[in-house]
Amino acid sequence: MLTTNTSGRRKTAVARIYLTAGSGNITVNGKDYKEYFPTLPLQYIITQSTEVAGVAGNFDVKVNVQGGGVKGQAEAVRLAIAKALVELDPEVKPALRAKGLMTRDDRMVERKKPGRRKARRRFQFSKR
Repeated sequence: MLTTNTSGRRKTAVARIYLTAGSGNITVNGKDYKEYFPTLPLQYIITQSTEVAGVAGNFDVKVNVQGGGVKGQAEAVRLAIAKALVELDPEVKPALRAKGLMTRDDRMVERKKPGRRKARRRFQFSKR
């Protein structure tokens, strides 16, 4: 039986997935992925890795995701699924890498600095 589990991260979102051979069911935090991610672009992000690898509908995915916002969570799930598929079949890695699905996007929110209003925004200058 083909099973594997991996994790993916994006911004502050962390996704842990359990991939098993099955019929294509994707469950996110106990809900169907279409219920958890109601918009079509987010649903596309979730299924993108399996479609690029050509195994859509062959695996069941159970996801635990926490932190971040919905977009970050969706992209964390996409990375985790891509890593799991490569673990099971290394031959799909070039196709996934060509679409940029194997790279962890390490961009994070810049921290707020002291004496500033935000990370880079200064307080309004007053001449008098």
